[in-house]
Parts: sequence; C-alpha cells; structure tokens
Amino acid sequence: MDADDFPDLHAGKMEAWPCKEETHTIIGCAFEVLNELGHGLNEKLYENSLVVEFKRRSIAFDQQRNFEVLYKGEHVGEFIPDLMAFGKVVVDAKCIDQITDHERGQMLNYLRITRLPVGLILNFKHARLEFERIVLSNRK
Repeated sequence: MDADDFPDLHAGKMEAWPCKEETHTIIGCAFEVLNELGHGLNEKLYENSLVVEFKRRSIAFDQQRNFEVLYKGEHVGEFIPDLMAFGKVVVDAKCIDQITDHERGQMLNYLRITRLPVGLILNFKHARLEFERIVLSNRK
C-alpha cells in the first residue's frame, strides 16, 4: 500500500493547492511508516518514525519547534507543533477514531500561529491511513 492507492480527498482541486508535491511526499512517508509499524500505536511513535523517514529521504524538517503565541500583542504562551516539513507544512500525527472538525480547527489555528500555508493531519489509528490537507486561505 502507498499514497497512490488512495484517491486524494480533494481530487480536482489539487492544482489550486499550495505545496501539492510536498504533501504528496509526506503522505508517502506516512504510508511507509504505517506499513512498517502497523496501526493503533502511540502518536509519538508515529511522529518519531516520520522523522526517521524524513531523514532517509533528505526532507528538511523541524520537530517540536517553539512558536510564541500572542494575545493583543502580549505573550501568553507557546505552541509546539509535532513536525514541520519542507519549511512549509505543519504535520500532525494522530491516533484517533477519525479526523473531525476539532482536529481541522486545531490545524487552522496551528497555521495561523506558524504562518505556514498548509497543514497535514495524518491518522494512524486504523489499517487504512486517514489524512487531510488543510489550507489557511486568508493568511494574515
């Protein structure tokens, strides 16, 4: 099984999506990890396995990079995404029943904070990888 075995969730709209090639490559890495580890393990194991796969494929990435969160110009804390790949894509490894509006909303906030154009939610809970690309259309 690999990324080509699954149709894109947004078929027909791919040309309009930024980071199309990068997200396709990341999804390929996720399939490789799922095929090797199996499904339903701890999220951190998938995150760390993606790091190994990124290194093997010479993909630029950051793991657990800190981002300052401001409220009305005041520092209120930090956000630390699991992974960022290619300097453009926030990658969130999950092991949940299904991707819901909760995860989509979280990813939109992650994109606002990081100011990156695309997020990728990867769900390793089941034998069949579930993934969604999220694009923040009105970046500030």
